[in-house]
Amino acid sequence: MLLAIDVGNTDTVVGLFADDPAAPVDESVPRDGTEPAGLAHHWRLSTVDVRTADEHALLLTQLLDLNGLDIDDAVTGIAVTSSVPLVTANLRQMATRWFDVPAVVLEPGVKSGMPILYDNPKEVGADRIANAVGAYDLFGGPCIVVDLGTATTFDAISPAGEYLGGAITPGVAISLDALFAHAAALRRVELIEPRSVIGKSTVESIQSGALYGFAGQVDGLCRRFAAVLGESTVVATGGLSELISPYSDEIEYVEPWLTLHGLRIIFERNVGSG
Repeated sequence: MLLAIDVGNTDTVVGLFADDPAAPVDESVPRDGTEPAGLAHHWRLSTVDVRTADEHALLLTQLLDLNGLDIDDAVTGIAVTSSVPLVTANLRQMATRWFDVPAVVLEPGVKSGMPILYDNPKEVGADRIANAVGAYDLFGGPCIVVDLGTATTFDAISPAGEYLGGAITPGVAISLDALFAHAAALRRVELIEPRSVIGKSTVESIQSGALYGFAGQVDGLCRRFAAVLGESTVVATGGLSELISPYSDEIEYVEPWLTLHGLRIIFERNVGSG
């Protein structure tokens, strides 16, 4: 089985893919119905950049053990995409030291199977490439991927399956942290839908600004992208996608495991599915 690891600045998502995507899933494993074909297990962790290679190996071993799996027997390959350089290095060391299986770390030089039409392709984040590959596999093109994480990224894929570029904005959490840090009278609130878009209290005003404001940002940029691309499929992913997508008019699909899906495809293109 393929152990796929997506390291973001805030969260790390780990998935275990069955060798045969069509194989029946283990009904005893909790699932939410959003998992792509073949994703047998998944976990979400906090990203800790000082975690050593040995600690990563121990943590992954314990995660699989929770589901009754022996990591030495279950894992036949490892694929990594990471936005945190120190974690990337430690996971690479972990794979080399503890696992005698093929390992792919998505970085410049790794075959993605997708032309990258950026001025400098090496500048494109590995997670954005994995998202684009996964989205094109699921929906074809043209396609727009909105990744609502620590940053909010927008990526455009052409009808021919080319990565065209995108946009990057501060994410929901970063923006709210800045607001609370620089406005002494404001406090953190639970992000739930307010009674009205016109807030009747400070709490409701922050909720309105966050939920409707960021959804409006998503819709505005997606419309501008579509004006260039033509009618496009819009798919959202990332830790905050399920929070913001209900208030967006443009998001058509929410794929929480899109990065892992793309990472699996890239692994197979570099190592083979057998």
